[in-house]
Amino acid sequence: MRFISRKAHAMLDYMTGILLIAAPWLFNFADVDAAKWVAIAVGAMILVMSFITDYEGGGAKTLSMGTHLTMDVLAGIFLAASPWLFNFDEFVYLPHLIVGIFEIIAGLCTDRVSQHSHTHHVDNVRHAH
Repeated sequence: MRFISRKAHAMLDYMTGILLIAAPWLFNFADVDAAKWVAIAVGAMILVMSFITDYEGGGAKTLSMGTHLTMDVLAGIFLAASPWLFNFDEFVYLPHLIVGIFEIIAGLCTDRVSQHSHTHHVDNVRHAH
């Protein structure tokens, strides 16, 4: 069931990326190196991926929406599992687990076809003539 619009997904992407980068200081785990760097790296990846995605929030529009959503699910699985993969679960796990699950849901529940996609544009050109 795809109930998240591409525009809403774009806004969520940028907010999530910024939240993850700030999370080590917001949630007091900046002194746990693995936890801090996983959050920062995934947050930065989300921001870069968002900028290059062919959707309402993209700038470069080179990455397809389908690929973006697949990467969201994979990043969510990685983020949710990271406290146990990198052995920092005894210090902090909820921010990574919660945002990871959120990423998985967002990836599975967002419209896959971008309003700005090249195939959509070609179809509109054909129908206009």
